[in-house]
Amino acid sequence: MLIRYKKNLEKIAMGLLSFMPEEKDVKKLQQTIKEYETNPDWHLYLWKDEDILGAIGLRIEDGINAVIQHISVNPSHRNAGIGKKMVNEVNRLYNDKFAVCADDVTQQFYNKCDENEDE
Repeated sequence: MLIRYKKNLEKIAMGLLSFMPEEKDVKKLQQTIKEYETNPDWHLYLWKDEDILGAIGLRIEDGINAVIQHISVNPSHRNAGIGKKMVNEVNRLYNDKFAVCADDVTQQFYNKCDENEDE
């Protein structure tokens, strides 16, 4: 299930986001987390089963689009459908108010989730 990011989950969130190539640099990662904590248009969620296994982040643009900009799953839990579950849950949460889409970094994965919708 998706849970909203809170400051006490910072280390876990940073660990998950660090798996994304553009978030490898610690300073960049700290800036990203700070943006999620302070910018009301940035929303970060964590995926929790027994443990926290994934993170998905989005930003609201122009009050119209919810743009998915981060999707990350713990490497030892990849290919288990967690990323797709997170995308589907974000779609469910935001689709009535915003057009959910992906940025350049997450677009390929987002499309893959959409393609598999019929399965």
